[in-house]
Amino acid sequence: MSEERVNFGSKIGVILATAGSAVGLGNIWRFPYMAGENGGAAFIFIYILCVIVLGIPCMISEFIIGRHGASNTARAYTRLAKGSTWKWVGYLEVLTGFLITGYYAVVSGWCLNYIYASIMGELKGDPAFITDYFTAFSNDPIRPVFWTIAIFAATHFIIVHGVRNGIEKASKLMMPTLFILLLVIVIAACLLPGASKGIDFLLKPDFSKVTGDVFLGALGQCFYSMSIGMGCLCTYASYFSRHTNIKTSAIQIGLIDLLVAILAGLMIFPAAFSVGISPDSGPSLIFITLPNVFNQAFSSVPLIGWIVSLMFYALLSLAALTSLISLHEVNTAFFYEEMHISRKAGAWIVTLSCGLIGAVCSVSIGQKAHMSVFGMDLFDLFDFVTGQLMLPLCGILMCLFVGWFVPKQIVKDELSNWGTLRYSFYTLFIFAMRFVCPLCILAIVLHQFHVI
Repeated sequence: MSEERVNFGSKIGVILATAGSAVGLGNIWRFPYMAGENGGAAFIFIYILCVIVLGIPCMISEFIIGRHGASNTARAYTRLAKGSTWKWVGYLEVLTGFLITGYYAVVSGWCLNYIYASIMGELKGDPAFITDYFTAFSNDPIRPVFWTIAIFAATHFIIVHGVRNGIEKASKLMMPTLFILLLVIVIAACLLPGASKGIDFLLKPDFSKVTGDVFLGALGQCFYSMSIGMGCLCTYASYFSRHTNIKTSAIQIGLIDLLVAILAGLMIFPAAFSVGISPDSGPSLIFITLPNVFNQAFSSVPLIGWIVSLMFYALLSLAALTSLISLHEVNTAFFYEEMHISRKAGAWIVTLSCGLIGAVCSVSIGQKAHMSVFGMDLFDLFDFVTGQLMLPLCGILMCLFVGWFVPKQIVKDELSNWGTLRYSFYTLFIFAMRFVCPLCILAIVLHQFHVI
């Protein structure tokens, strides 16, 4: 039997829980190296424009679908689709979220391992040692699986306690902690000798470096970092009350997402410049480059370096956990509502099945010769299929669904909270959903495949 559907208990709970869904490794891991590879402040300026043009309108659309449907993502689309084939967009989003949950937990588990490694002093050594450590760990058939299971266990514990006592309560604790850790590490990094060069790199734009690739990179970063198209925002919106201002909430969450990304840059680049490490180190930045940064930057006071390293990986783990919770909830809500079972049973289905996906993906990294498809290990395959194919497709279909199919009155009612709020941007919003946002997402796809 399914539990009675509940709402978030407070406005701050809405903001922190939904922001926790949007704020993840994409902000703290991907954004800094993307900014580093694309000229720093100029990239950030373009990213802000992308959040305004693409991120916030798409988030509002997901909120409209989720709150109006007041159910899991698949059923929310079904209710609005009125028997049309549009209902399958909801099922596609749930499937996308399900697959992402499995392999996202692998990287989340790596963050937990690095907490342990920091505590045990395993991350001390020269750059070659740090590189070898990451390679040996990620290719190990047992240790990454253990940490994947560990972060699933933490996620499961929160999910089974429900919306208010689990997700909302955990978000109220984890999100402020995440900000405090961020600010402490930012201050420590900015006080290092030579840190001003890193601050200048991040905050002084050099528009001579702006190219079409930089713009499309910022557009893609916005789309992925704000959790569009995977059912998270839609599912969380189903727990919004009728009094929640979805436009204001989307703007606030977008600003939090942006603030965390910029703070992550202020955390990383001053320290990197202080020790002469290039800011364009790519995806290896957090697991290979940053341990070296911490070791070198605080070499005169090893204890501070140890504390900063530990706090950094605790921060990463919190960001990963808040996103994993939202991904898990997409599927938990689907299973327990569609199968008419308890929340606990639905959560177990997701934990066990996605845990199995995560374990197989993790093992495949070290067994690429034996567990590969089209030349990719299963981890990379899941990343490619979901990230470059399914997510953009879900995003485009979601925009077209709201822009062209959902009745205008429903959109107006949701934007105005049934006439209690003033709004004056309906025409602009619909234009964005019909034309601007689908074309932006299509451009992201074409850029990923080097068509443009």
